[in-house]
Amino acid sequence: MAAHPLDRPVWTMLTGRQAHLAEGDARAVRLDRGYGVFGAAADTGADALAALAALVPDGGEIWLVEHRPWPLPAGTREVNRVVLAQMVAEGAPPAARASEPAIVALGEADAAEMGALAGHAKPGPWGPATHRYGPFFGVRENGRLLAMAGQRMLVPGMAEVSGVSTWEDCRGRGLARALIGHVMRAMVARGETPFLHSYADNAGAIGLYESLGFRIRREVHVLMIAKA
Repeated sequence: MAAHPLDRPVWTMLTGRQAHLAEGDARAVRLDRGYGVFGAAADTGADALAALAALVPDGGEIWLVEHRPWPLPAGTREVNRVVLAQMVAEGAPPAARASEPAIVALGEADAAEMGALAGHAKPGPWGPATHRYGPFFGVRENGRLLAMAGQRMLVPGMAEVSGVSTWEDCRGRGLARALIGHVMRAMVARGETPFLHSYADNAGAIGLYESLGFRIRREVHVLMIAKA
């Protein structure tokens, strides 16, 4: 039985639809450093793990996202391991509500504000080029960017909702719900199924995602490594 593309999402994205963002070779790849910290080895063999270790930057990290706990490559040290809930949207995306705020497209002119918001909300790894992954959308009020959401990983027939961020003083207003729904509708309009990742112990976030039509597919394991 063929493996599901979401079992190894980083390997799938960087050897497929987003191979243009990859550094490395057939043994191991990592994401362009401007976009983030993800990487993957072809397998758990010594040659692939050595190639992955060689891609770890001085003073930086690589994050692996795998369907099972991954072995630590020689010459690296474990920074952290976490478990994520991988969720896939079922059925039609939620319809926009009449009470939802106006949602605007974000781009290069918004990059500094997006980076500041990501630094505050910490939605996951964010680099100077992360906003270029694909469509990002936001809510503004009196010129201020209050919240945003967009996409990150692309695998066959599917796109990842990511970068969901809201300033703390703006939470509780339904901004994240509105933005996630907007991103989902844009993905479905392109013929893609939305998916996302949440920390497995974040019951509040998982409850929100379930209310929007996402269902847990499986747990995935994140290993963060740095040079030893």
